[in-house]
Amino acid sequence: MVAQLETSSINSPLTLPYPVEGLVQVFTSSHRNFFTSVMAQALRIAGQGTPVLIVQFLKGGIRQGHDRPIQLGQNLDWIRCDLPRCIDTPHLDDAENQALQKLWQYTQQVVCESKYSLVVLDELSLAINFGLIPETEVLAFLAKRPPHVDIILTGPEMPKSLLDVADQITEIRRSYRP
Repeated sequence: MVAQLETSSINSPLTLPYPVEGLVQVFTSSHRNFFTSVMAQALRIAGQGTPVLIVQFLKGGIRQGHDRPIQLGQNLDWIRCDLPRCIDTPHLDDAENQALQKLWQYTQQVVCESKYSLVVLDELSLAINFGLIPETEVLAFLAKRPPHVDIILTGPEMPKSLLDVADQITEIRRSYRP
């Protein structure tokens, strides 16, 4: 006779006897193209069963938008701005600005709903520095997020106010060896 053990479901929430505080992490560099290390972290965490959202504010070209996420596995949603191009300037037309604002509003909404445990906001510093997303809104968003949600902010020239609220700052530098 084989005894059948009752096991918990993989998708059931883990309850701990203590509260878990989410972190605000910043990955910054003087150059772009360091997304690989952040993506690796997001994929690893999603592979362990944690719901992850990656938001690329300035990447476009595939007409994706928040209503058509790319799903990598069961636990990782990846969304880009619904734009015909990548943003590399603060000068947007009305449709582009509206698409970016829709994505920012959607991001704030799903974070407040605790839909994801890790949210990566890619190139957010550039969106702030271009004046496309107000720095004060980002600070308010970070302050009111659910306490267990981890947030990763990426981009060059991260504003000092965001560095001041970060729990962890990773500066990625190029090294040249002769």
